[in-house]
Amino acid sequence: MTQPIHQHHLQIRVTYKETDGQRRVHHANYLNYFERGRVEMLRAIGIRYRDLEDQGMMLVVSEMNIQYHSAAEFDDLLDLETSLMEVRKVRMRHQYRITRDGELVVSASSVIACVGPDGNPKRLPVFDFHGTT
Repeated sequence: MTQPIHQHHLQIRVTYKETDGQRRVHHANYLNYFERGRVEMLRAIGIRYRDLEDQGMMLVVSEMNIQYHSAAEFDDLLDLETSLMEVRKVRMRHQYRITRDGELVVSASSVIACVGPDGNPKRLPVFDFHGTT
């Protein structure tokens, strides 16, 4: 099993607006949680999305795989672990785990591509991805 390059932990309290009519987290909101985890992890490493945008770059999701294990509900306190698994020329691969009281709720992986203003792949800037975890 590959060791993560960097990991970040974040706690999320489920709000009512993130749930469906049965007070369970709507599946699309997990994508928002993953994005929040990714943004906070990159910020902790020293990478700000705004700085990338100022350089004419965007990070876009090119692949997402999600496995649902149990339902999260309104007011649950979720633990989100975001792991940076791989950095290659124009892409990063992440893994995510969301747990509630130690129980796995959702696991996922994504590939994030770096593109320039023309929509073509663009090499990621050099950052110290091996910062403290």
